[in-house]
Amino acid sequence: MYSYMYIDESGDCGMKGSKYLVLSALLIKEPKDLDKIIKNMRRNKFKKTLNKITEIKANNSSKEVIKFMLNCLNKIENSKIFFVVLEKNKVSSNFLRRNSHKLYNFVAGKLAKNLSLNENFLEIKIDKSKGGELLRKDFDNYFLSKLLSNSNINNVSIHHSYSHSWSGLQFADILAWSCFQKFEHQNSEFMNIIKIERRTFHLFKKKRAEPN
Repeated sequence: MYSYMYIDESGDCGMKGSKYLVLSALLIKEPKDLDKIIKNMRRNKFKKTLNKITEIKANNSSKEVIKFMLNCLNKIENSKIFFVVLEKNKVSSNFLRRNSHKLYNFVAGKLAKNLSLNENFLEIKIDKSKGGELLRKDFDNYFLSKLLSNSNINNVSIHHSYSHSWSGLQFADILAWSCFQKFEHQNSEFMNIIKIERRTFHLFKKKRAEPN
């Protein structure tokens, strides 16, 4: 079986920014299911709202749009959601506190190690805004090493592009934002909508962070 995973984040990696950094990973079997939802939104219910918008981002969307997408996602069969939540003031490693790229890799690596997947093929898609080519390669190598250490996957690939290219990244953005609202602003109204299988991993409850 071929599976697709879309990864995005909410919050930031700087120590002086948000209190939390949240990563979301949406695992699905058929990307066309998500494409249909976005196309339907643009052609019908939210035609005027999305007319001049190239991509749907939670920060720039109404509650109605976000809740509609979450409810549509509940109807997608064989889908799973994974969250990693980092409370940044618990990061004790000076190395990670000074290097936002390495901190992001560390959190993404914790996500990868906890996935425990059993797939024939897995295609991972992530927003291209994660920096230049060298930083993306650094991320890919670290993420794959953690993923394959605790998953059984015959073939896996990682692709970077801008989020307007893939509907799945727009959903991953909505999911990460929804989880971020719960922890950063104690607002669970969006997370409460999600009914499909999900798992949430909290970092630094028992172990301290170490540089990768």
